[in-house]
Amino acid sequence: MAIQLDSITYTYGVGTPFEKQALSGISLSIENGEFLGIIGHTGSGKSTFVQHLNGLLHPTTGTVTVNGVDISAKTEEAKTMRHKVGMVFQYPEHQLFEETIAQDIAFGPKNLGLPDDEVDRRVREAMQFVGLHYDIYAERSPFHLSGGQMRRVAIAGVIAMEPDFLVLDEPSAGLDPFGREEIFEQIIKLHKEKGITVILVSHNMEDISRMATRLIVLDKGQVVLDGEPLTIFKDHRQVLQSVGVDVPPVSVLIESLRERGLPISNDILTVDDAVEAIVEGGQHVK
Repeated sequence: MAIQLDSITYTYGVGTPFEKQALSGISLSIENGEFLGIIGHTGSGKSTFVQHLNGLLHPTTGTVTVNGVDISAKTEEAKTMRHKVGMVFQYPEHQLFEETIAQDIAFGPKNLGLPDDEVDRRVREAMQFVGLHYDIYAERSPFHLSGGQMRRVAIAGVIAMEPDFLVLDEPSAGLDPFGREEIFEQIIKLHKEKGITVILVSHNMEDISRMATRLIVLDKGQVVLDGEPLTIFKDHRQVLQSVGVDVPPVSVLIESLRERGLPISNDILTVDDAVEAIVEGGQHVK
């Protein structure tokens, strides 16, 4: 299965004085099993882009297909394909509204018309997957949880829909470092253990660089770079800076140390790899 975008454009406020083009001529495929990172400065079109992936927005021109089905069509097949793409918005706790955690997670599967025993199975499995024990948390109010736990409930609600694609728009916004790490551990687990394709929007270059297998850089509603994170951060710094995107701090540090003569590779994107490389490189410095 793949998501295919074919020459899509999107314009807000068509025919009004506030008309503004947010996306311009984007064509690309998102393949099954990818971990796609999307970066760009504020206003580059990131959120507008991802809202096209499950039909929340329909392109002004062009088409978006999931598994070959145009998801803007008013057919049952298109509706089914839209459900294959789960969305977790920025501050997903604002999406929570039911009295208990179990009821909130069950909302989506119930709307699919699934039998009660199947809904219960999905709720239990989703809660277990995000680390919320059913017997402890099922009857609790979602509004009495920490920020990180509320994000996990929101993600569990999407998991319970059993999507093939998971779109996350700044899922760690507003969380402390511990809460952010909790969320990303669950996202990585989903990608590796369930094989879900992940599309992650984030301003945090360090998070993107250590998780994504492919990176898209947006600017003024257009894709300006598309490739492996290491290649983009290593070989396209001037382009990134020109569109207002920073490279990961680790990459800056490694480049600085290399310029000072430390014999270490520049194929490094994570802090752990950097520490190991610096220690090893230091042993070769007389």
